[in-house]
Amino acid sequence: MALIQMPVFEKIERRKLFALGCLLGAAVFFLLYGFAPLDVTNDAWLRGGYIEADILQHYAGWLFYRQSELSVPFCFSELINWPFGLSVAFTDSIPLFAALFRLLEPLLPATFQYFGLFTLLCFVLQGGFACLLVGLFTRRLPAVLLGAVLFVFSPILLERAFRHTALAAQFLILAALYYYIRGRREKRFFYPGLFLVNCVTLAIHPYFAPMTYALTFALLVEHAVFQKQIAKPVTLLVANLGCTALVGWLFGLFSGGSASGGSGVQYGHFCMNLNTLWNPVSRGMDHWSLFLPAQNQTLGNYDGFNYLGLGMLLCSVAVVLAMLRWRRDGLLERLKKRFGLLFVVACLTVFAVSNVITANGAVLARLPLPGFVVQLATTLRSSGRLFWPVYYLIFLCCVAGLIRLTQHQKQWVQTAVIGALCLVQLVDLSPALLEKARSFRPYSDAGFNLLNQENSSLAALLDATEGKYQHLVALDPLKTSGLSLAIYTADAGMTSSDTSFTARYDEAQAQQRREEFLQAITSGELPADTIFFTEQEETFLGVAQTAQEQGAWCGVLYQQTGDGSSAPLVYVIAPGLEEFSHPLAQEFSEDYPLHLADYSDDFWDRGILSLNLESIGRQEDANKVILFYDTPFARQKLEGATALSDGEGGVYPILEVSDQDAGWLMVTLDIDDAHRLYRENGLCKDLEVLS
Repeated sequence: MALIQMPVFEKIERRKLFALGCLLGAAVFFLLYGFAPLDVTNDAWLRGGYIEADILQHYAGWLFYRQSELSVPFCFSELINWPFGLSVAFTDSIPLFAALFRLLEPLLPATFQYFGLFTLLCFVLQGGFACLLVGLFTRRLPAVLLGAVLFVFSPILLERAFRHTALAAQFLILAALYYYIRGRREKRFFYPGLFLVNCVTLAIHPYFAPMTYALTFALLVEHAVFQKQIAKPVTLLVANLGCTALVGWLFGLFSGGSASGGSGVQYGHFCMNLNTLWNPVSRGMDHWSLFLPAQNQTLGNYDGFNYLGLGMLLCSVAVVLAMLRWRRDGLLERLKKRFGLLFVVACLTVFAVSNVITANGAVLARLPLPGFVVQLATTLRSSGRLFWPVYYLIFLCCVAGLIRLTQHQKQWVQTAVIGALCLVQLVDLSPALLEKARSFRPYSDAGFNLLNQENSSLAALLDATEGKYQHLVALDPLKTSGLSLAIYTADAGMTSSDTSFTARYDEAQAQQRREEFLQAITSGELPADTIFFTEQEETFLGVAQTAQEQGAWCGVLYQQTGDGSSAPLVYVIAPGLEEFSHPLAQEFSEDYPLHLADYSDDFWDRGILSLNLESIGRQEDANKVILFYDTPFARQKLEGATALSDGEGGVYPILEVSDQDAGWLMVTLDIDDAHRLYRENGLCKDLEVLS
């Protein structure tokens, strides 16, 4: 990065520059979001799921924690992952702020959210460190401020703000970059600020730790080689890692979490697409660019969003061409002196792309990796985020390159050049900026919260059971209703066993507990103070009859879909609830219909035997054999049955019922194509048996 060798600003000058940058960051925040997020008693946008539902996870974690007992380590809540408990570090609730405001709980209003305050702080510090960074390359204040504007309007910052709130703390990366450059120029390897930045990462979000430590490693290894000091840099690195681990423990990062449970995907799914730098598409927003068209993506590429913006794309090309033409001499030597930085840039980029290499909408290759490597890498399964230090290094090289190319020009010329870059960049990003500016004026709490949607059967059931239960138990991860139920459970002061709304949890422990709950129900020990939910019909049907015999209301709650039809949302077992009725609810009874098992593999297509049958010698059975989960209810229904009716006039004789495969009931029908048992909307028809 030795594009320029400038005298280091005096301490007082750096402070002034940092203060101006902070004011710039605050101005951008208020321009985009106004003052609504700073109203600590306004949580409508959190409950509604700003941009996407993940913000419900962050807020639910805080709601649970503020009701929990104070303990060390901080941030542990016994109300989550009941009865084991879990740290809200695994709900991305910003442990540093959660712990601070938990200590201030007696002074807080009944409704209190700190996510607006945290995001404002992120913008403020983003501006501050951006000015310090650019200030390393010029003393001209207009150039510094205009260069900092690009960092504060960074697309990856705006994309994460209020979506994955903790990940808006990208000032940590800028700070690490700043200390790296200062360290190389001043031939230093230790800065208290860099030490603190590394420590605080785990108190905000663990993904920042490998990013800042990568830059720290580059500084230390280059210092060790060029200054011929090894012991001191190694000692510092070990001490910094130890203090970071201590901070992680203090804020609950090692309290009950595990990489085994979470989104259910492995390293390589949330990878960075090779088109990411010029693809203006992200989660919840398809118009980041006024000029560039959206490109295709695949898998979880949306989480590897790294769009540079048209201004930065053009500038990067121009700077590279200019350097190759006018500054070619000595360029290779300067790069060699930054071998540590080049190494971590390569490592971060390769990790972000992952072993699943994607380009546009295609998977180009899946490189085999040892199982233990995949398991270790899955700890940081959203690998596309690890490109952020490289992303900001591109920003810095562009700005510093323009400054270098115009350093001998008059100040107004340099200002005009960098101002033109800002203009192109902001005009290109204007669709996204306008959408952000409209997003909080005003914001409804409907959004993704199922309890606030019109004619919600789930809300009606919870109203009918208000105050009746102390515990909510998920018999399976609640992937659709989990976030809404987490908010409700926290509001009601209940415990929740559902781990689906947490980012990490111990899957083996959670599964064992679910099996214990199921065993309790089937053995006649249904607890009266617990309400049970599952989104798997087979789990529900396995225990519904037994639970109903113990006085529980058992049924399925539906939600309306966009085409006006209804689809199952969640299955409920509510002990002691004598009756409940709703237009979108169906109580379990002997008239409850059968549905195909929604199961697919090489031979089964959503519960229909129809694929690759030649390899098992059953070509004649194509599309005639259907699959049900083997539950007491399904066995009782099919016993003595002679035909199935689809409720729409179709009657299909049963030729054979087989239970030879454990866990399944295979039924052979006299039917030309069993796919007719599905509706156009993809849902299975309600099947009745005829005897």
